Amino acid sequence: MGSLKSKFGQRLQEIRKSKGFTQEKLAEKIGVDTPHISNIERGKYFVKADTLENLAKVLEVDEKDFFDFNHFQNRDRAISGIKQFIKDCDNSKLEFLFKIINSLKELEISK
Repeated sequence: MGSLKSKFGQRLQEIRKSKGFTQEKLAEKIGVDTPHISNIERGKYFVKADTLENLAKVLEVDEKDFFDFNHFQNRDRAISGIKQFIKDCDNSKLEFLFKIINSLKELEISK
């Protein structure tokens, strides 16, 4: 999947976007220039410890979250994993999963 710098940069970008920050806004909040954030996200630079702490504080996440590279990565991979999980389920787990999915659908409808 790439170097640690690349993986970290991709993860930073995901977290930043999920929190509604632009590169400019994030750079301003942590006291660096915008190109620095861009270079981190593109895997050209790696963060220093104090920058990592500032990023975590501003984005309201734990430092370790930037290193969670095994989270949801793409739709096809997620669907494949879900299908395999369902295939391996016994009837009671499948029934429980069905109830969870129906509950989620009902929550979505009520929004």
